[in-house]
Amino acid sequence: MMGITHATSGAAAWIAITGTMPIITLGAYPLDPVGVLAGTAVCAGAALLPDADHHSATIAHSVPVLGRVAAGTVGLLSGGHRQGAHSAVAVALVAVGAWALTLVAPVVEPLGTVAIGASAGTAALTCFGLKARDFVRSWTAAWLLGAMLGAFIVLFAPEQLAWFPLAVTLGFVAHLAGDFLTTGGLPGLFWPWVPKPPELLRPVPVLNRVWQPNGYVALPLLGDTGSFREAALGAVLGLYCFAGFANEGLRLVGVDLFPAL
Repeated sequence: MMGITHATSGAAAWIAITGTMPIITLGAYPLDPVGVLAGTAVCAGAALLPDADHHSATIAHSVPVLGRVAAGTVGLLSGGHRQGAHSAVAVALVAVGAWALTLVAPVVEPLGTVAIGASAGTAALTCFGLKARDFVRSWTAAWLLGAMLGAFIVLFAPEQLAWFPLAVTLGFVAHLAGDFLTTGGLPGLFWPWVPKPPELLRPVPVLNRVWQPNGYVALPLLGDTGSFREAALGAVLGLYCFAGFANEGLRLVGVDLFPAL
């Protein structure tokens, strides 16, 4: 999947899980409008994290020099693009890392406990999501807006950051789900063990596209990365995000479109 589709899918996943709009959201983890709106930005950015293993990914360009160094390091440690960083191991590590960030919360008088770790994570991930979606032209603007959101939450709504680990993990998983739907596929749940199909099964139509000769697994409903089908899905998810985002924005200013539901 392209970065813009990944970011959109992450945002859509968060709205589906936490939004309260009837019919179009699941409401499995309902939050107030601030949590839904802020978490959408975080989840969209987190949906770009697995591609930190690629030198041309959005994150690689986020900071001059350091961005490429970070991407190169992730790629080296994970074995290359769509390998370790696209595995169940990576999901577990990212979930633990996101939770660990919430522990970086020193007591600062007279503010009390300041969630510096989660705030910094919110700022960075918001920045990535904004740039991937081309909502801003420059990285400077993206970082500035991300920092503003992180500062707002930590200063005015610190209790909101309880959802931070979930948003990061959900965004990461949304990325893997998107790649699973393309022809490239994923290394499977058992990486670094990537079992290849037996020779007898490799010529079998359909099966050889689901369990590929290199051991990767896929359900390539979207075809190749950047395909028309992917673009169409991205457009639908974008409209979904707009509807959910608009509903939560109205709730934030006291307008409830569905008071009786």
